[in-house]
This record gives sequence, structure tokens and C-alpha cells, in this order.
Amino acid sequence: MRKEDLFKKNHLLGIEFDRYLLEHPELLERIPEDAEIFFLPDEDPELSQENLRMAEQRKAEGGKVVFVRIGRLSPPRSRLQDVRLESVVS
Repeated sequence: MRKEDLFKKNHLLGIEFDRYLLEHPELLERIPEDAEIFFLPDEDPELSQENLRMAEQRKAEGGKVVFVRIGRLSPPRSRLQDVRLESVVS
């Protein structure tokens, strides 16, 4: 997997996980402050394998690792409401 793809996928999951933590703050208490989080999405085995590889490297260096298993990711959709175009410039 290209580094750019790895970054984009993990970045998206990181944003979604931040949103999830806002709704489930009790999980945040279970994550050590100095731990690195690695996502293991069931729907993307290639990303999971790459993240597992990086996590093992981090653990070998003495770091703390937390795995977040993700069953599925809902399709993206906008949360905007009552949207109107006020003016159109041509």
C-alpha cells in the first residue's frame, strides 16, 4: 500500500474515531495518554495488516499500543440542513 493511501485511510478513520469519542467519552478513559492508536478495519484487510505491522514495530520500540477494531464505516453524508444559494455569480 502506498504511504499516501495509508495516510489518507488512517486520517479518515482518525477523524471518525474522534467523532465517536465525542459521543462515547467513556472509551477515552481506557486509552493510556501516551499510547498510539492503530485502526483495524474489518472491511479493509490490507490496511489492517499494514497497521498491525506498524503497531508491532512500535511495541518493539517500547511504545504503548491500542487497537481499535472497526466493524464497518457508514457511507459519508452531509449534516447540513436548510441550505440555500443566496446569489449566483456568473
